[in-house]
Amino acid sequence: MSDSSTFDPLFSSAEMRAVEEAYPGYPDSMRELMVRAGTAVAESALRRFPNAKAYTVVCGGGSNGGDGLVAADVLRSGGRKVRVVEVKSGERELGKPDVIVDALFGTGFSGAPRADAAALIEQMNAAAAPIVSVDIASGVDASTGELAGPAVNAAVTVTFYARKVGHVVAPGRFHRGELEIVDIGLANGETVCRLARPKLLSLLPRRAESSTKFSAGSVLVVGGSPGLSGAVCLAGEAAMRADAGYVTLVVPRSVLPPVELRLLEAVKRPAPESKDGCLTTAALPLVAELEPRAQALALGPGIGRSQETQAFVRQLLEQTTLPAVVDADALFGLEPGKWASPVVLTPHAGELARLLGKDSSWVNEHRLAAARECTDRFAAVTLLKGADTIVVSPSGEAIVCEEGTPALATAGSGDVLTGVIAAFLAKGLEPALAAAAAAVAHGRAAQLIEPQVGVIAGDVVRMLPAAIARDR
Repeated sequence: MSDSSTFDPLFSSAEMRAVEEAYPGYPDSMRELMVRAGTAVAESALRRFPNAKAYTVVCGGGSNGGDGLVAADVLRSGGRKVRVVEVKSGERELGKPDVIVDALFGTGFSGAPRADAAALIEQMNAAAAPIVSVDIASGVDASTGELAGPAVNAAVTVTFYARKVGHVVAPGRFHRGELEIVDIGLANGETVCRLARPKLLSLLPRRAESSTKFSAGSVLVVGGSPGLSGAVCLAGEAAMRADAGYVTLVVPRSVLPPVELRLLEAVKRPAPESKDGCLTTAALPLVAELEPRAQALALGPGIGRSQETQAFVRQLLEQTTLPAVVDADALFGLEPGKWASPVVLTPHAGELARLLGKDSSWVNEHRLAAARECTDRFAAVTLLKGADTIVVSPSGEAIVCEEGTPALATAGSGDVLTGVIAAFLAKGLEPALAAAAAAVAHGRAAQLIEPQVGVIAGDVVRMLPAAIARDR
């Protein structure tokens, strides 16, 4: 396992199987691993629920069930009353336990539980007892976080060696409860999915004595329309608070007055507009004129959805020489194209559903697959927003960030993230890394806000410098 301070590995079922098969003496040594795993589960349950006297351990037929049987023996030796319910026996009576141990399915599970197993899952969830899941909550696909049927609502999940994808990607992440990771002696393994850690922000270039406002990162923000001037202002201010040295805003001429009043430090340039006050292809020459002094483009905040504006967005992305982050209304009507430079798309579930021609419910149920499909279709880095923000690069690698808080569910939060990504692109970070680092900074900034109620996007902007400096 990598000892990197910037990422933790997230294992799929197949990757975890390879780690187990590399253990000395496999497969005969699996019993040894099972004893360690089951003992760790029992010890965790005893430590967390010291007053519990009665346990019910629900076991499946695989190695996860074997872990459960070991846990049952350890619990009995600790003086607890233990009932074991094995799915193969057809027994359905859970009794009246103080704690339930869920050892029904392990990391190899996928698809929908059979009727008998589904009934046990529903009974566990309906019982008035906390559930400790072995390795992963039963019913969750460890490789994707997807659910094809009922899943256990764990209070605690005791997993072995490392996190699994299903622990952090929704909807599976909402079933894990508190996660405890136990070392049972397994060796290093390789993964294609990683969890971003706060130390990722240490990779951001620091300003040197010789830095100028341009070398510190110059961002070009293009957006705004009548009634939506706040979005472009939030993106521009966020870019500055994320340590960009120079920010230029291109907005429709009629939108310039409120932008001038809101932002003092940014340079503002009025652009030709449609009769409705939106950007059109007539603004392309102005953007081209400004590009040589910029290192990154933020496109979309408050830009509107008119057909003229959609044509402007498509042509700009085909022509710009700058790495671009595309958000909000710029995603509306976006079509796969041959981008001239790297592109980062930052949809929420509804926007991604529209891009893929699917329902948002499908995206919410298949988040990792949806992000990968978007990346494949648009040949761009995809950042899918959410409690488990997912970044997928064209290479197929995925990064998950879970630094955010519910406070980020507020209007304008996405515009702030756009500005941060643009600032990090301007500082020279590779697109997928810039997107992941920005998600970390965005989430950390939200965590620093007190109290965690009544939070607005401007609060997140103001906390960005502290969030970025804190983990360097």
